Amino acid sequence: MSRSMRPTDTSVDGFIAANEPDGSLAILDGVITAALPGATRVLWQGVFWGGTDQSIIGYGATVQSRPRGADVEWFLVGLARQSASVSLYVHAAEGKQYLAKLYGPRLGRTKVGAASVSFASADVLDLDVLDEVVRHAGRLVEWR
Repeated sequence: MSRSMRPTDTSVDGFIAANEPDGSLAILDGVITAALPGATRVLWQGVFWGGTDQSIIGYGATVQSRPRGADVEWFLVGLARQSASVSLYVHAAEGKQYLAKLYGPRLGRTKVGAASVSFASADVLDLDVLDEVVRHAGRLVEWR
């Protein structure tokens, strides 16, 4: 059986409660769900980029085209608890630049990747900017 990232039937609320040392996931979940009203909210689990086993809360189901191979089901925004940080994934771009790169420096004390932003906890983020980036992503990509 493939261990690649797949949506699960695991309760997102149960996952948040079990992985919540500081309340960050619940705070961020509230901002993201308010910014994407009606979006699907699913826990994805399996092997993620770089070969690590991950659990990611995905918001807004979407289909991403791949230059080689079949299109893939994915999420517009993802939220994950790492061992020493929280990661936010934003799978939307303005032109050729991912929104994570555009908004990352404005979010607060973060480490910015191509489509991801990592940070210690929700209290180091500007939650208004988080709302702004998620709403922007929701306008750029077709999701449900």
